[in-house]
Order: sequence, then C-alpha cells, then structure tokens
Amino acid sequence: MDLVDTYARRIKKNVDDPEMVRKLIILGLKAEHAYFSLFRDKKVPRSFNYLNKIGVEFILNPLIYRDQSAWVNLFAPTEILHAMDIYPLCIEAFSSFLVGFHCEDVYVDYAQRSGISDTLCSYHKGFIGAALTGLLPKPKFMITSSMLCDANISTFRYLSWYHHIPMYSIDVPLEYSQQSISYLEKQLREMVKMLEEATGKKMDEDKLKDVIKRENKIHAHMNRYIDALRYKCHPTTLTLEMYMLFITHTFMGTQPTLNFYEMLANELDSFPYSKAKRVFWVHIVPFYPNALKRYFNYSHRYEILGLDLNFDYLEEMDYENPYRALARKMLLNNNNGPYQRKVDSIMRIVDRLQPDGIIHFCQWGCKQSVGGMMLLRKALDERGIPFLALDGDGADRRNHHEGQINTRLEAFLEMLDK
Repeated sequence: MDLVDTYARRIKKNVDDPEMVRKLIILGLKAEHAYFSLFRDKKVPRSFNYLNKIGVEFILNPLIYRDQSAWVNLFAPTEILHAMDIYPLCIEAFSSFLVGFHCEDVYVDYAQRSGISDTLCSYHKGFIGAALTGLLPKPKFMITSSMLCDANISTFRYLSWYHHIPMYSIDVPLEYSQQSISYLEKQLREMVKMLEEATGKKMDEDKLKDVIKRENKIHAHMNRYIDALRYKCHPTTLTLEMYMLFITHTFMGTQPTLNFYEMLANELDSFPYSKAKRVFWVHIVPFYPNALKRYFNYSHRYEILGLDLNFDYLEEMDYENPYRALARKMLLNNNNGPYQRKVDSIMRIVDRLQPDGIIHFCQWGCKQSVGGMMLLRKALDERGIPFLALDGDGADRRNHHEGQINTRLEAFLEMLDK
C-alpha cells in the first residue's frame, strides 16, 4: 500500500504533465504484469493467476500501441476490433485502474471543473478527466452502444468532438425481431467501413469467424463452470470478479480469454466442495471497500459465486454469419430492454447456482440499477432468498461510506449464518 500511495502522490502532483503520468502508469502496469508472470499466488488457482496477468495486459496494450487502439464501452461489439487487430480500451476498465492507483479523484474533479455534470457516472467522469488532461493517448476510433448505460452516447459524443476522433454509436433496439436483427446488422457493417477508413486496416471476415468460434468455446466452458459452482468452492476476490467482467465483454473471443476458461475448466474437478455461505452479486463489484475485502477476498466462510453481468449472454453463436450473430447477441443480452428481462435472467442463474443470498450494489450514477432494484427485491422475496442492497460508488471512493456498508453487510451475513 505504501508503494501505491507513493504512486498516487506522484500522479496527482504531475497531472499537468500527462506524458510523465502516462509513463508512471505504464511502468506500474509493466511491473505488475512482470510480477504475475514470474510469481504465483498460491492462494488462488493457476487460472486466476493467469487472469491477473492478462487483466493488466489488456489495459497496458492500448496505452503502448496508441496507433492501433480504439476507445469502447463495456457493451461495444469488440469482436470486430479483435478480428482487425485493434486494441480496445474500455472506459469502465481504465477508470477501475485509476481507482487501483488511488488517483481517480483528481481526474473526476478535472472533468467536473471542465463543465461535466457532477451527476454523471464516476466511471465516465474519471475517463473523461484522463482524456482531457492528455493522460490517454488519442485512439484511431471510438465505439459505443445505447445498451444499459444512458451516459455512453453523451460521453463518447463529447470526447469525439473534443479530440476530433471518428466514432460510431450503435443503436440497439429494445425488442427482438428479424427486422431488429437486420437493422443492427446493417449498422455493424457500416461501422466496419468507418473503421477501415479510420485505421487503414481491412476486415478479414474469416478472422471474425474465428473470433466467434473461440467465443462459442468460451461459452461452453463458462456454462460448465457455472454448473460446478453450485457445489464447489473457488476462492476469489472482488478484483478478480471485475477482471472477469472485462474478459466476458471487452475481450470476449480472444485467445487469452479462451486460455483462461480452458484452465478454469481443467481445474474444476480439483476444487473442494463448498461449506461456505455463498453470495451472488448483482451489478458492479466495488473492489476497494475494506469491509467487503475483509469478508470476501479468498474467504472460505463467505464466497462470491459470481457477478450477473458476467453471465449476460451464454448462447452458441452462428459463426458462419458473424454480423448477424453479433446483432443477435446484442439484442438478446440480458441487460437490453426492460429491467424485467434482467430480473428473469438473474432468477435463472439463481436456479443454477443456488446461492444463500444476493447482494445488489447500487452504483452511484447508474440510474437503471437503482431504479430497477425493487423489482429484483420483490422477485427474490417471493423465493425467500435473502437480499441486500448496498449504495456506493465503484469509481470514486469519496462517495463511499465504509461505516454504513460495514454495518449493513455484517447484519446481512449474520442473517445468512442463522
């Protein structure tokens, strides 16, 4: 922690020197990547050590290879970028790393002083601040979608205007139909043409098919993992759950993601049967609160079974028609459309995992998660499943109330124990 605090002070002191800050962050990420490459944490399975390594790698690459990068949000169809050898930088992921470096506050404040509303999601404000200060190198392109988060289009449109960078915003219909699939497929093909013009790269459709093939293999391993988690113990951490969120979305279909899930599938038989109280998590996992880390990180008493966002689409995809397959994936995502679709998907995963309780983190700035929370509570109450809603901020620790969360969490866990 002393090293992290030292880094944070250096970064905050040199915000007006973005080149130096970028070098500091790249140096820190390289050191962390080297550590996970050379040393293994014996408390976690081999697969999760590998996840630590690639999680850092995925942030590092677009910072180093700036001429081959694109900015994206969590629900952008990044399979297309992987097929074109373009490194995506996910705004939610980068903002999480700012929190990890204990410097998110200066970039959130910079965005607000520049005229960004203080009610905007902190993940977006941190990223905007990093972009406006020059910490983030300009990408070749930006991609966002209308799914789930109502801040995405405004944030990307603003950054596109500010940096004079081409962007494509994908309009995802709320209802599934053949007409909606055709409408979305047309947008994806149009986006590829814009990408080709902006980057000078050509789409090889066979490479896109290969990405979808890998994604199908990953989905098969994920389903096997879910079935094993119903009975087995798999110690994890809040940070690792967030890393899994990045590979199930921004880096879905890549070889490192397939490597991780193949390792995970091979380790399942060696996991012991669980004797812990098991909690399933809904929405974002804040990885910095002390109370949450104390109770859940590598715990054999209270285990995190997973995060609903990691299981939002698990179907096999038609790789022979990759654009149609991606359109169908976006339309049928559990987070697209009415909130009841999300509730229904959570109840299906609850049936598969049989958790002892559910925790829903109401991320400050995520209007849909806060607004729909009562629908989820009602569905879980009808099943008799204990439910806890926690309010906080995953990307700005100043909006976090440690004492309040600690008190509510301890009462919830005590109820599970009884």
